[in-house]
Amino acid sequence: MQQILAPFSASISELKRNPKALLDKAEGETVAIFNRNAPAAYLVSPVEYERMVNQLEDYELGKIVKARQAEKSFAVEVSLDDL
Repeated sequence: MQQILAPFSASISELKRNPKALLDKAEGETVAIFNRNAPAAYLVSPVEYERMVNQLEDYELGKIVKARQAEKSFAVEVSLDDL
């Protein structure tokens, strides 16, 4: 059985029938959208979506930092005055 990662759930039919009522009921929380008793999508608030995107960007930047730290032995030290 697949884990549901949301405190609220609704069918695609419910979403089509009255999306505003569904969003109001969820009060900004994530909603799992089901199709034939299986999760088909997650509906997240704009605030939550922005938080997730920022977290992913931070993760990707962290990977770049680690990769560049491994290349530090190839770096050439210069002073700002030399530039």
